[in-house]
Amino acid sequence: MAKHLHDGHRDRVRDKFLANDGFPKGTPDHEMLELLLFYSIPRKDTNEIAHELVKTFGSLSNVLKASAEDLMQVKGITKNSAVLIKLILEISRKYNEDIQSVASVFASSEEIGTYLLGRYAGVTEEVMTILSLNGNGKIISFDEVMRGDISRVGLSTRKIIEIILRTKATSVILAHNHPSGIALPSDGDLTATVTVKSALTHIGVTLLDHFIIADGDFVSLAISERFKEIFE
Repeated sequence: MAKHLHDGHRDRVRDKFLANDGFPKGTPDHEMLELLLFYSIPRKDTNEIAHELVKTFGSLSNVLKASAEDLMQVKGITKNSAVLIKLILEISRKYNEDIQSVASVFASSEEIGTYLLGRYAGVTEEVMTILSLNGNGKIISFDEVMRGDISRVGLSTRKIIEIILRTKATSVILAHNHPSGIALPSDGDLTATVTVKSALTHIGVTLLDHFIIADGDFVSLAISERFKEIFE
C-alpha cells in the first residue's frame, strides 16, 4: 500500500510539472530537487533528501555548484545522484552556448555580460576566456585562455595572440571570473588588461572590453567610469 501511495505522489508531482510546462514561479528549491532526484533514487522519499541538500548548501544554486564529493556527504546522495545534479549546470551551459550562437552580434555591454554569466554558470575556479569578433562585430569564437589567479599564475599574451591568429579576429573581449569574490578588478586584473591591450595594438587588433564575473554579477571595464580610460 505504501509503495502505491509513493508512486501516486511521484506521478502527481510529474503531472503538475508537465501541466505547468515547468515549475510555477515561487516553487521552493527543495521541490525542484525532489523531482530531479526521482530519476536517480527510485524507491525512497526524495523530499526529505532534497530538504537536507538545501539545508546543507543553503540554496538550489549552491547545491548545483557543489562538488560531487561534497554532495555525496549528504545522506541518501549516491554517485548516481551526484552525477545527475552536476549534469544540470553542464547542460545549462551548453544550452546557453547554443542559443547565443557564435554568429551573434551583441547590441550592448549588458547583452555581452548576460551571455558571459551563462557561460560561467557553476564555474568554481578562476578562468580567463576570450571572445573573438570579426570585422562586422560578430562573435566567431569563445575560447579559454587560462585557469588560475592571474596575479599568481601570470597571463600569457602569447596564448591570446595564438587564438587571434587562428580565429582571424579583428577585435576581442576578455573575461574572467572571481569565484569567491566580487565583480571588481584587482590591481593584477588591471595590469593584465593594459598588457594585453598593448600587445594587441602591435598586431592591429582592438581590445574592446574586459569583463569581471562574480556571483551572478558582472562589471564591464570599458564602460566603467573608473577604468574606461584603459580602452581609450
